[in-house]
Amino acid sequence: MKKIECYIQPYNLDTVAEALAVEGVVGMSVAEVKGFGVQKGFTRGETVKPGEFRFHPKMKVEMVVLEKDVNRIVDAITTSLKSNQIGEGKIFVLPIEDAVRTRTNERGEDAIK
Repeated sequence: MKKIECYIQPYNLDTVAEALAVEGVVGMSVAEVKGFGVQKGFTRGETVKPGEFRFHPKMKVEMVVLEKDVNRIVDAITTSLKSNQIGEGKIFVLPIEDAVRTRTNERGEDAIK
């Protein structure tokens, strides 16, 4: 199992969610977050003082999926984000050791299906 975590622009949330639904993702969590990347929240050409940064609103979308589905789901996310703009998004894939569905005590892959 793998956890896919992506940080995207708020206006892209519906597009990404639709792409994930098409790929059969049955559950995800979404949170409003603030952050910045390599450019520390500034656009090209702006004068930036050392240690200065700006937080920008982002959406954090995360889901746990079967390992065999990771590449297909990551491709669906990247394809749905077509603007090629700086700050468009970032995707992280992390290993998941175990999962437990508390209602039934199902574990592992059975808990995420």
